[in-house]
Amino acid sequence: MAERSFREEIGKLRLGDGEEFSGEGILAVTKALLQSGVSYISGYQGAPISHLVDVLSDANDMLQELGVRFESSANEAAAAAALAASVNYPLRGAATFKATVGTNVASDALANLASSGVKGGALIIVGEDYGEGSSIMQERSHAFAMKSQIWLLDPRPNLPSIVNAVEKGFELSEASNTPVMLELRIRACHVYGRFTAKDNVRPVFTRQNALAEPTRDVNRIVLPPASYLHEKEKIEQRWPAAVRFIQENGLNEFFDGDASDIGIVMQGGMYNGVLRALEILGLADVFGDTRVPLYVLNVTYPLIDAEFVRFCAGKKAILIVEEGQPEFIEQAVNTILRRADIQTRIEGKGMLPQAGEYTGAVLKDGLKAFVKQHRPDLLSANMDASAVQPSSLPPAGAVQARPPSFCTGCPERPIFAAMKLVERELGPHHVSCDIGCHLFSILPPFNIGNTTMGYGLGAAGAAALHAEDSKRAIAIVGDGGFWHNGLASSVGNSVFNKNDNVTIVVDNGYSAATGGQDLLSSSAENPARSTRNSIEAAVRGVGVEWVRSITNTYDVARMRDTLKEALTTPQKGPKVIIAESECMLNKQRRIRPLLGRMVKDGKRVVRDRFGVDADTCTGDHSCIRLSGCPSLTIAPNPDPLRREPVTKVINSCVGCGLCGEVAHAAVLCPSFYRASIIDNPSGWDRFKAAWRERVIGFFQRRIERRLAAAG
Repeated sequence: MAERSFREEIGKLRLGDGEEFSGEGILAVTKALLQSGVSYISGYQGAPISHLVDVLSDANDMLQELGVRFESSANEAAAAAALAASVNYPLRGAATFKATVGTNVASDALANLASSGVKGGALIIVGEDYGEGSSIMQERSHAFAMKSQIWLLDPRPNLPSIVNAVEKGFELSEASNTPVMLELRIRACHVYGRFTAKDNVRPVFTRQNALAEPTRDVNRIVLPPASYLHEKEKIEQRWPAAVRFIQENGLNEFFDGDASDIGIVMQGGMYNGVLRALEILGLADVFGDTRVPLYVLNVTYPLIDAEFVRFCAGKKAILIVEEGQPEFIEQAVNTILRRADIQTRIEGKGMLPQAGEYTGAVLKDGLKAFVKQHRPDLLSANMDASAVQPSSLPPAGAVQARPPSFCTGCPERPIFAAMKLVERELGPHHVSCDIGCHLFSILPPFNIGNTTMGYGLGAAGAAALHAEDSKRAIAIVGDGGFWHNGLASSVGNSVFNKNDNVTIVVDNGYSAATGGQDLLSSSAENPARSTRNSIEAAVRGVGVEWVRSITNTYDVARMRDTLKEALTTPQKGPKVIIAESECMLNKQRRIRPLLGRMVKDGKRVVRDRFGVDADTCTGDHSCIRLSGCPSLTIAPNPDPLRREPVTKVINSCVGCGLCGEVAHAAVLCPSFYRASIIDNPSGWDRFKAAWRERVIGFFQRRIERRLAAAG
């Protein structure tokens, strides 16, 4: 169950030649793949490319009609390895995953693919997740493309440019026998627009043809001496072929301007931001007409020497807009121009930040500095007035930082509440974290976690801290990470090396952090995938003997006792706790529509909500510190004689019961209560409610009379 369904939108993928396609960038990419005659697609979800995998999953029936094989791969390495089908056969294939972490996982397969070269077009669509909003380390795909000599496309973020990049990417790959990488930033993935569609194309050479007549070419296998020949082939044949194709097909774009003695060179993905900055500075309009000449690199690797020489001829200075570091393009352009004996000054990271996302404000300041230094006459005296500025900004510190946290009702929160309770008894332990929602445990209120090394590598990250007769380290891995890489690299590695640490496998039923896609162990029925495969069986299958499964993580007391047992048992060898409860976000997506229909149909529906008795609450707030639920907050104390604010449960509560469980397990206070909200109550429900109201009212009135008498 993905976070978003594209069932309604995928009908647009059937549009034919000359019809207008209107929609989101991710849908446009899918349509472009089908128009290009792709034979197979593989992918692993990850922002900002998750929705492409979701679209392909929803459109699987349509793909099968066209003879296209789609696989939701076990990880990025598996997705990239599938491109091997294009090495010997004229089959067009695509793989998609998140960069750069996905590119790192897939690096072995991609390096071998780039060395072998391809016969059919091979396109790697990566979601470039760079900038302040990124969930990963700050790296770029550019370095990987250069390392393995994979051509890198970075199209302007509009639908016609993106679709053209997909179609021409396959052609470029085949013309140069080289895989091509297409990077899409999050804004490009979700930009809306229009383009003129073409007919979908069935592959002429099919996978059945390849299987019926297998082709073998030993020179395409990466073994000496072929591997040495591949390197020579890259430089002498593939590179020149790519340069010719890029030039002849005009993949890079030039935009003229009257200020011809300066110019701006940019990655294609930066075009919209640059144009907006120029508009604010009064140097362009909303339709794209610019006074400063632009050279848009829809292909950022390889760079075309002749195009740079032509663009820079007669210019005293150019500004290179290259997001991220190091400045690969800027360094290369300096080399290109100096070899051609062109003395145009190259500006770049001296006027724009060395690192960080190039937002509109950043680009405006950088472009202003460039123009002010080399053509100050272009800047009007009142240019800043044209910028949309907020009338006032809040004073520093007025807005509190809001770190990311678990969702309301998240079944992972009680796991870390239990860990905090164990910490009270046994002291702190080294905790090796993993990639996933559970990584939020490093932040308040839990403050648990020391390091994280990669998806599925939680236990591997604690391997060096195994020590006899000492405290055991704790490792965390999610069900997504477990199936991605963790079974072999973390659990299997622990068994092989007789590690004595404790691993908690957080099983929430989905690949929750990437949008709620199904996994091998998901309980949902998936007609296109194999689900309901046991994590416990897999763990025992690689040799773990001490295994405990908890099917209700909200039972904090049991979680606490099980973890304490794992940390103190005399039994040697790896200990694995499988903590299982359904992701609350996906659960609510699943049950809310069902409950809504039941209420609409007049059926009885009961929902649990929790609250705090303000008269009982002591104002200690340990419940908040131990659960961290967003639905728990503080409110003024109704007792005029008490100053401490009391705990309050707000309307976002989903009735998971964790607050009460934590209070019980930690022996905090009895102030939590559960209330049942009944839609379409039965006669019996109404009768009970009436009697409860009478009885409670009787006692309330008696208390009020006594208080009045005492007063």
